[in-house]
Amino acid sequence: MNLDPFDPETLVHGTIATAFLFAVITFFTRAKLRRILGVLAGSLLLIPMVMFYDTIAARFGWWYYSSMPGGAPGPFAWYVSAALFYGAGLGLIGWRVIRRFGKRGLTGFLIAFAAFGVTRDYIFSNTMGGIEFGPGPIPVIADLFAYASPAVVVQLVMYWFAGPPSSDPLARTQPTHAKLSFRL
Repeated sequence: MNLDPFDPETLVHGTIATAFLFAVITFFTRAKLRRILGVLAGSLLLIPMVMFYDTIAARFGWWYYSSMPGGAPGPFAWYVSAALFYGAGLGLIGWRVIRRFGKRGLTGFLIAFAAFGVTRDYIFSNTMGGIEFGPGPIPVIADLFAYASPAVVVQLVMYWFAGPPSSDPLARTQPTHAKLSFRL
């Protein structure tokens, strides 16, 4: 099945879906406003970074979007969707992993994130089409870098904007051992 991921209707649905996923992730991670603004600010930087990576990859024959003429980057809405889910949504999940596991969590998150991204790209390439990869290991290594480096940028901007992962209070305001009182 070769569905064009850059079809305008698909792009609109994809952007709505990623905005919804970001909202769900935000709710479940219990991120406060500064953390949300920080991850969104970091995700905005992801857009030109990934557009640049896609342009360079097409120029060197590492990967390109077959429905885009001359190896041009994908449509802007494609990158907005990526920023909302992969940058902001998964960035908040990364924040929670780093909060819990520290430096090991950061390392594990970045490795898992990059591996997930490359796997997703190759599955996407083989099932839906739209993205074509060049031969050899260089496209895989470049794709790993294209996922890991924006994830680092999102975490750094979020850190700069909202403080270290542990700076947010996550505990509920009511103590768990509250006394019960009965009135008759």
